[in-house]
Amino acid sequence: MSYQFIMPKQIFYGEGALEQAASVIAGCGSKALIVTDPVMVKLGNVEAVQEMLAKAGVAYAVFEGVTGEPTDKMVEAGMAVWEQEKCDFLIAVGGGSPIDTMKAIGVVAVKGGSINDWYGKEITGALPPMTAVPTTSGTGSEATQFTIITNTEADIKMLLKGRNLMPDIAVVDPRFTMTAPAAITAATGLDALCHAAESYTSRKAQPMTDTLAVSAVKRIFKYLPVCYTAAAQGKEPDSREDGISVAEARMQMSLAALEAGIAFNNASVTVIHGMSRPIGALFHVPHGVSNAMLLPACFEYVYREAAERFAHLGRAVGAAGAEDTDLEAAEKFIRACRELCSFCHIPTPEEYGIDREEFLEKIPKMTQDALASGSPANTRKELNAEDITVMYKSLLS
Repeated sequence: MSYQFIMPKQIFYGEGALEQAASVIAGCGSKALIVTDPVMVKLGNVEAVQEMLAKAGVAYAVFEGVTGEPTDKMVEAGMAVWEQEKCDFLIAVGGGSPIDTMKAIGVVAVKGGSINDWYGKEITGALPPMTAVPTTSGTGSEATQFTIITNTEADIKMLLKGRNLMPDIAVVDPRFTMTAPAAITAATGLDALCHAAESYTSRKAQPMTDTLAVSAVKRIFKYLPVCYTAAAQGKEPDSREDGISVAEARMQMSLAALEAGIAFNNASVTVIHGMSRPIGALFHVPHGVSNAMLLPACFEYVYREAAERFAHLGRAVGAAGAEDTDLEAAEKFIRACRELCSFCHIPTPEEYGIDREEFLEKIPKMTQDALASGSPANTRKELNAEDITVMYKSLLS
């Protein structure tokens, strides 16, 4: 059997990655549109990119209108700046939202119309050069051919796909993640765990994605608790937690998110992501949080049909041993996932503030949207609407 494997043209990662990438980024065009959010501006992360461009003699404009998870309206606003400023390439600075918004702006810049026109279609053709500078360790959007944009009229999180959506350059510099607060650290880290574990247990898994996925899962279990605790306690990067440097833990989580992103870009995700998007669209729950809400319940429902794979993850993270059967090791991995979510204080839908009756009322639509996304079909257990409904209801106490 043969496989195909795709990833960004160039990846710069580690300490000083932005400086290393400077000349390559500068060669992308004459004027950049930096797509970001107000927090990145306030923290000085955007300034670092501006300084890099200024030193290289490259003009830029800034669009900081990504004020939440990306919507078609944000894409329209970003397009207005792109056209007004006559930009010819894109740089995203931020988490998954700015990166996904950048990708969508790139599509509309070339194709015209609305990003909503591309729901259910493969996006093809050349786009403006794109560079992603992630500031969280989780979404993996810097290494994927996907973007998720909310259609505000239809209340649908659209999963849009095309190889040209993959950024040309990914700059994974851990210094940009040092200021992430505890809640963001937890949500994005668990998002990366979903990417890695789902890609490893996906029907589309292949040897290269397996290697990256298992490596990412191991890093996340070791380093996410360190990053989360340090963020919650306000520790500086040069401090230590459980004998591990906080800076080193952040570096390892950046690498884990990159590995997981490349893995699911090729092997895809499964039921968690399919069910997560409707929760986010209808109840405005951040993507990483809705994934983490679902993680233990979904894996518990489907693990028997992929017991050997879940078991391998359990042994890889030290939750299970060689003496355990595959079913036992798989169950121990899922238990470890549940404990990690609890450690990171992931809320239930009701604890998040979602009304129980409204959630129940929306389950039929969420189920329909989840199945329509195609992600549940990658799960090794055959799933139908009844299965999805059962899992949604299991989230309520």
